[in-house]
Amino acid sequence: MKQHRKRGDRKDGRLLRDLDALHFITGIIYPNRCDNEAYIAETVDLTNITAYLEEKNKENPQFRYTFFHVVVAALLKTITLRPHMNRFIVNGNFYQRNEVSASFIVKKQFSDQGGEALAFLHAKEDDTMDSIHESIFRQVSRARSDKSASTEDSMDFLNKIPRGLSKFLIHIIMWLDKHGWVPHYLIADDPYYSSVVISNLGSIKLRSGYHHLTNWGTCSLFCVIGEKKMTPVFREDGSYAMRETLDLGLTIDERLADGYYYSKSVKLLKYLLQNPQELDKPLSQEVDYE
Repeated sequence: MKQHRKRGDRKDGRLLRDLDALHFITGIIYPNRCDNEAYIAETVDLTNITAYLEEKNKENPQFRYTFFHVVVAALLKTITLRPHMNRFIVNGNFYQRNEVSASFIVKKQFSDQGGEALAFLHAKEDDTMDSIHESIFRQVSRARSDKSASTEDSMDFLNKIPRGLSKFLIHIIMWLDKHGWVPHYLIADDPYYSSVVISNLGSIKLRSGYHHLTNWGTCSLFCVIGEKKMTPVFREDGSYAMRETLDLGLTIDERLADGYYYSKSVKLLKYLLQNPQELDKPLSQEVDYE
């Protein structure tokens, strides 16, 4: 349900007015997002996801379901069900984001000269794996076409004008960013204004690893997806089996919640990845994962 905008709210978030004293003070004495990063590394057994994808791709769709689609859907569902993961701090204030969203970079061609484009997903509470898959297909198709995003057009403009004027305008935009006043057309496709930025390094044969947050924008969560690999998975009796696994690297703004909240959120994310059939249900449908 859409809430009426009050004094102090931003276009993209509602000011949290009932914070406890610790969190209220934390946003003021630790003002920079990059100074408050927590890094979490997780390894996911792909056995169940592989079987799930085989079932989804039985009819050979034009745009096949992949591990990336499953990770995106799992992240969106986790953020939907764990709303503290969708908060952000700007100018010393805590905000609850108005929507759940995800962004990622699309490589137009896998070559040294291949350009990059921005993709931005706006999730709805009734979204499922199928609708998210369709949204990703539209975003990737647009990104690999000649049509550019408004944010890219704005960056191109700032890159073409005299450097002194460009730096002056960028400093003004950064001041506007601090107060939530940046014109929407400048940041409509900016990945750092989403709930989570996702980097699929596995698609370019790199391992998962740490990626920093940024003080620009409002994004408080970054997820790096690594390359698939074979890993020994140990049983209780000490024996093991080699399984295909995927490493995830999560960088989080630690000011938003306590460690217990983050622990439960990561537990939910792992449960969804190990039980991907849950992603065929609406994002807002609760999951019994404990």
